Amino acid sequence: MKIRFFTALVLLLWQTAAQAQFDHSRWDALLRSHVVASTGGQQTAVDYAALDSERGKLHAYLEQLAAVDKMTFERWDESEQLAFLINTYNAWTVELILRHWPDIDSIREIGFLPGAAWRQRIVSLFGEQVSLDAVEHDMIRGWGRYNEPRIHFAVNCAAIGCPALRAEAYTGDKLAQQLDNNTALFLADHSRNYIDGETVYLSRIFDWYEEDFEQDWQGFDSVLEFIRHYADAIANNASQESRLNTNELRIRYLDYDWGLNKLDEQL
Repeated sequence: MKIRFFTALVLLLWQTAAQAQFDHSRWDALLRSHVVASTGGQQTAVDYAALDSERGKLHAYLEQLAAVDKMTFERWDESEQLAFLINTYNAWTVELILRHWPDIDSIREIGFLPGAAWRQRIVSLFGEQVSLDAVEHDMIRGWGRYNEPRIHFAVNCAAIGCPALRAEAYTGDKLAQQLDNNTALFLADHSRNYIDGETVYLSRIFDWYEEDFEQDWQGFDSVLEFIRHYADAIANNASQESRLNTNELRIRYLDYDWGLNKLDEQL
């Protein structure tokens, strides 16, 4: 009887931990205060000057992230894990920009070699110091458990060409809805994705991470099939939507704007 009770108690505690939600409220408050949306949320700009004045709050959140051990993380469900990792990536990207603010016009100016910003081991996570690349490519993409191409419209590289930094934190219970909304907003931004004649012009993101859109998410195995799922966002009219569905459109990739996603008033 005692063994059964103990086993049931352990199982209950495990299930409770798995269902628990990490408190992202500090990060959520900073985003809501200092990320400014335009064109219905298709684009956002960050008020880095104001964020810099609240650096203590950001550091408190980063310390909160760092306090999570891997065993606790593994007990969460996958949506909670993924929301945690996306928020970690975005918050540390903002921290990296602030370390060089205001003398920076692009994240690519950080470091001496191309891509150096993403290779710096600045992220305190699971008792280690890891890079932004490690969070995105080794964990989010590399663990093989999430199979979620829409993360490319959530992780934010602090560039104008990047999908908008969402003005709220990601949470496990809303993650699917948030990712879907981000993807639709990005494809509806016709400065970065559009159809013209027999050609669909897409952000370089679809080129760089083509393999992620070919892994049978929702049954899709190509970039064009993924885009077709969001036809109502990228197409301007029924004619364009019809052409998209014929599978006869060519894909061309647009130049990427690496300028910093800073609020215009800071220019």
